[in-house]
Amino acid sequence: MSFKTLFKHPIFNPNSRMMLIANMFLPVLALFMLLRVGLTLWHAQDLNLGLINLSDILFKGLIYDVSFYAYACIPFLLYCWLMPQTLWQKTWNKAFVHGLAFVSLYGLGFIILAEMTFWQEFSVRFNFISVDYLVYRREVTDNINESYPILAMVLGILPLAGILYLWIFKYLNRALQSQQGFALRSQFSAVFLLLPLVSFALVSQNLRENESNVYQREIASNGPFQFFAAFRNNQLDFNQFYQTLSDQDASDILRASIKEDNAEFISDDLYSIGRTITNPQPEKRHNVVLISVESLSASYLKAFGSDSNITPNLDKLSNNSVFFKNLYATGTRTARGLEAITLSIPPTPGRSIVKRIGREGGMWSMGNVFKSKDYEVRYLYGGRGYFDNMNAFFSGNGYEITDQSSIADADIHFENAWGVSDEDLYQQTIKQANLSHQQDKPFFYHVMTTSNHRPYTYPDNKIDIPSGTGRSGAVKYTDFAIGEFLKNARKQAWFENTIFIIVADHCASSAGKTDLPVERYHIPMWVYAPAIIETKRVSTLASQIDIAPTLFGMLNMSYESWSFGKDIFKMKQDDEHVMFGTYQKLGFLKDEELVILSPGKKVTKHLIANEDNSTDEPLNLTNLDNASLKAIAYYQGADYIYKNGLNKWHSPLKPTAISQN
Repeated sequence: MSFKTLFKHPIFNPNSRMMLIANMFLPVLALFMLLRVGLTLWHAQDLNLGLINLSDILFKGLIYDVSFYAYACIPFLLYCWLMPQTLWQKTWNKAFVHGLAFVSLYGLGFIILAEMTFWQEFSVRFNFISVDYLVYRREVTDNINESYPILAMVLGILPLAGILYLWIFKYLNRALQSQQGFALRSQFSAVFLLLPLVSFALVSQNLRENESNVYQREIASNGPFQFFAAFRNNQLDFNQFYQTLSDQDASDILRASIKEDNAEFISDDLYSIGRTITNPQPEKRHNVVLISVESLSASYLKAFGSDSNITPNLDKLSNNSVFFKNLYATGTRTARGLEAITLSIPPTPGRSIVKRIGREGGMWSMGNVFKSKDYEVRYLYGGRGYFDNMNAFFSGNGYEITDQSSIADADIHFENAWGVSDEDLYQQTIKQANLSHQQDKPFFYHVMTTSNHRPYTYPDNKIDIPSGTGRSGAVKYTDFAIGEFLKNARKQAWFENTIFIIVADHCASSAGKTDLPVERYHIPMWVYAPAIIETKRVSTLASQIDIAPTLFGMLNMSYESWSFGKDIFKMKQDDEHVMFGTYQKLGFLKDEELVILSPGKKVTKHLIANEDNSTDEPLNLTNLDNASLKAIAYYQGADYIYKNGLNKWHSPLKPTAISQN
């Protein structure tokens, strides 16, 4: 039987109720294709456009669009199939079908609108982030309301839905007047249900993964399809999806790489990186205030070539502190930065450890080390600490919590969707520090800001850029608030005995042509303590995971360590490397070469010096170089250590002699 003859079969009668499924597909396909073309035009300068590449984008996109529709229309298919003919032509059913069609088309328009706003923020289709955002409804909906003219946008979808509805109106009426028996409806349903089965078996993320240009890969995708795929892939088993070494080889490479002159391993067990760090000098009892600044890219600063003058206080601080010029974040989300700084562990596939509910406590952490030294240890967050599971994570790893919910209303002078203003947060920090000082107790505070985040709103009359007008204003207000905080801190009795560390949690944008655009992970860090530390600039290649051992070294601490990082001031040239990743891609940067580990047990090498023209070189077990072996060993070891709970917090070492200087 030919296809022409097949589609003349009665089950494919264009006026039958079952063909509504096919007729609804046309406007769905048109909208998704219109969005794809729009994104292509938007990023034309970032794409390798040509007839072949454009055809590839559109063809893959069509496959994903059809697959999504095949899944999405199953409930409507079942309704059309199972509704008895005696009820099909009832007035209430006609009203329901018309209403359902309009609501479905309106919902499709809403999805397109959501995709556009999500793309504007992240330059990707829906992914893990969109799934996570469903959990934090209040922050996300408030943020959307404050960032966009939501009422106008929602009402603006109505004309679009109306046009699409009029497109299929006649088909709806014909279908509602049709007479189609159960047997014919069953045959159509049996044939159509093959489509989602084929999609489930054959259509996966692999279809898009062979595209090296990230923009092309994302444009070829389908947002709703990616959204549901993210549910299935929020964690990945390293041994199943990534290139591995034997456990013994990986353990040996890892232990040799993290070994330092003043460190002794506690055990020779597999993957045991637990070691005692010994500093012979008397321990220093300085206070520490570590500030994680939301989305502070290195590119905003004059030290890295910016001419925008939106960070005057931090630019000045660069000359009055220990300024780290070659530091990198481990990820693109706040939770990744908090994980790296607190646990000194590289990113593992899937979501951050901070957000893995049920296993977030009892680990070796910066907080637990300070707590063992009889410090007051506190995490201060401008937002609500349930977001990203922060409260559970920090309280389970040695910290007391101060968040928006614990700040008195009288102390809140400005707030938006993400929390209180940075100024209000810093006032709480000073208030807590004064209490600790009165009790003659040293303190370690980890402060996490929120103001440099969409909707980019902040108190009026603080800077010369109006609130809510964009990222530049938020960055300048962030800089202003830090300047005011340090000015107020200088007036406090505890200032001269305090070390201030200011570091970004991640960059403002992670989008780029490549999977892991190195410049999108470059962040600044300052260590400011004018009475304690001499100013200088540090060019050592380092990471957020090196912050904890560096700080402990500055304080001459002896302690038990499960850190993957090293003291930056004691690093040898061969020690210099950084690790960063997305939810699936894991990078290891050393000597201007970036090793990337990907699902499917892929290992590639990328040349940073000629990034625009670099072609990733595929590697396998027969041609892995030293950097590639280290990359696998670090990530394989981090996954094993976390999953098996090897980095649990143990009894602290006895404190050494203490110096008050």
